[in-house]
Amino acid sequence: MKEDNYLIGQVEDKISACDNKYIMTNTGFLDSHQQSVARIFCKKNHVPVWNIAFDGDDNKTILSDGLASIPPVRTLFYGGYEDAERVIMVNMPDYADLERDNPLCIIRATKASGSRELTHRDYLGSLLGLGLKREMVGDIMVRDDGADIIVLAEIADFIDMNYYKAGRTNLSVTQLPISELLLQEHKVTVVTDTVASLRLDSVIASAFGLSRGKSAEAITRGLVFVNNMEITKTDFQLSEGDKLTLRGKGKAVLSEVGGKSRKDRQYITIERY
Repeated sequence: MKEDNYLIGQVEDKISACDNKYIMTNTGFLDSHQQSVARIFCKKNHVPVWNIAFDGDDNKTILSDGLASIPPVRTLFYGGYEDAERVIMVNMPDYADLERDNPLCIIRATKASGSRELTHRDYLGSLLGLGLKREMVGDIMVRDDGADIIVLAEIADFIDMNYYKAGRTNLSVTQLPISELLLQEHKVTVVTDTVASLRLDSVIASAFGLSRGKSAEAITRGLVFVNNMEITKTDFQLSEGDKLTLRGKGKAVLSEVGGKSRKDRQYITIERY
């Protein structure tokens, strides 16, 4: 609770600074729980949160959510690409443009040819070993030859000058704009099932192959998110199109809600990735 209150104070300060000083502000990277806390604050305080559309060329367009004109402050949650796990909260004055004033960039790390395979933990651990805080580093897209690491633009020069090893493996690094991000292809598994109802515990159990009891436990522990909001009620009712996240297990979408079976169970289709 103390950490949540600190985050709420930070979120409020960032929004106020943008409004009062007419400057672009942002938080550090937020995990799923922190994102939920920040989104709830915005909802309770009537702060409109804008969406970002990513087109086929990975250009970013800010959508106004139906607002008739651009307000003095635009607040959005942004991680550099669609469905990013770690995002920052950005507050933009009406003159600012995300393409021109992007607070994120990429560190592309390429490992030495023939060196051992490196994992997400290897890259993150070596970055934190430089003295960086976790909130300075976003998602890490690991490939066979290296990784694209999303970071706050303000620390990119420091990493560029000091980051040359992950463990004992030599790295060469290049600083790039976020538009150069190499996205990973996600394998999608389609699950067709029937559930007693569209209760969250039932659908989570189906989506991730859990027992109903394990599903309920995960929900009450704050490990389940629906459309980026932490949900702790097992009987929360879902709708077609809802995005589901189970920390440590992955993400899924309730892509289709069908009719009822002879036993009055609900047909559902889930895409898990």
